[in-house]
Amino acid sequence: MNKIKILDKEFEVSIKENEIQAAVNKMAVRLNNELKGKEVIFIGILNGSFMFASDLFKQITLDCRITFVKVASYQGTISTGTVKSLIGINENIKGKVVVVLEDIVDSGETLENIISQLKGYEPETILIATFLFKPNAFKKSFKIDYVAIEIPNDFIVGYGLDYDGFGRNLPEIYTLVK
Repeated sequence: MNKIKILDKEFEVSIKENEIQAAVNKMAVRLNNELKGKEVIFIGILNGSFMFASDLFKQITLDCRITFVKVASYQGTISTGTVKSLIGINENIKGKVVVVLEDIVDSGETLENIISQLKGYEPETILIATFLFKPNAFKKSFKIDYVAIEIPNDFIVGYGLDYDGFGRNLPEIYTLVK
């Protein structure tokens, strides 16, 4: 299925499932090699990272843990435009290598806030692993340590990413047809 319609928008496939899995596998190999012997905890950022985190974690051979957090940025039914707090950070991450798993990094605003909050828990280090990265949209100076795939600054859905709540279940990435 090369083109799909979600709600009122048309999308076409831009990254096929086999390319996604190859990129995730390549990242897993790198993480396994570089973090061997370290005390590691992966923290997936919900909702979008669930598919990426699942596929990646199946290939991680380290002795490690994974947990998920959600970012609260709503007040009632209206987005405040700012990230308020992390919901679900119950693990002790002090002195550990934390690998934040993101579905996509574009401007970096949300991720900057997440990093700031995680630093308060005194981890040894915080590493960022993202499935997708939009370098042309990125506005921050912090480093993205692991990038599976770089993409242009287009609107996309699939593989955990959504359009108004729909499309997260698609196994491929689709780009909005202009």
